[in-house]
Amino acid sequence: MVFISWNVNGLRACMKKGFADFYQGSRPDFLCLQETKMERGQADVPLGEGVLEYWNSAEKKGYSGTAIFTPHSPIASSCGMDREPHDHEGRLITLEYEKFYLVCCYTPNAQDGLKRIDYRMAWEDDLREYLMSLDKTKPVVYCGDLNVAHEEIDLKNPKTNRGNAGFSDQEREKMTVLLASGFTDTFRALYPDREGAYSWWSYRFNARKNNAGWRIDYFIISDRLKDKILRAEILADVEGSDHCPVLLELDI
Repeated sequence: MVFISWNVNGLRACMKKGFADFYQGSRPDFLCLQETKMERGQADVPLGEGVLEYWNSAEKKGYSGTAIFTPHSPIASSCGMDREPHDHEGRLITLEYEKFYLVCCYTPNAQDGLKRIDYRMAWEDDLREYLMSLDKTKPVVYCGDLNVAHEEIDLKNPKTNRGNAGFSDQEREKMTVLLASGFTDTFRALYPDREGAYSWWSYRFNARKNNAGWRIDYFIISDRLKDKILRAEILADVEGSDHCPVLLELDI
């Protein structure tokens, strides 16, 4: 099965920049989106026949939001993690299938000056507990814009960015703890030493042209799925957002 995750930074805007061509050209089993910035029905999303849509939109209009598009009907679907105060910003969708759970996530940004770091830490702890509870039943495929570059290899300028949102010691440590709790970063499982592999670039300073980016978009899976990884790719040539899609193929 092929899974793709993409922070589209506004789906309506992305649809004007080639989203439909990308989707029809790739036709993954699962397309997981973050930062949709819309509610279902606000725009015609050209998916074709037989594609199911699962949306979780923020209460605040035009903000955050997640979606999953798939032809595969799940056993069950849910939005959020059923915990206050995490379920108001449209950040989480879970689909249950016979052999796995799929969790699409848009992790809260710690913001400039780490203004939201306390909330981010609470989110990380509760989300990890949620994933571990799912993992007790069946394996988990967890993906999305997780708003952290885990190691120095995961961003272009680690020294000057240390302590900034997305590369604070606190956020990096939470990723370390998650992976130590029975989960695998699929890209690093295949490419532990690959440098220059990024999924987000600032719109400023010609960052994308110069590949001055960050790897903050992930597929993370239960450890027991590790031997099922067929491909893990960063689709850096796909434009339409300040993020590019990331892909995982599993023999599942």
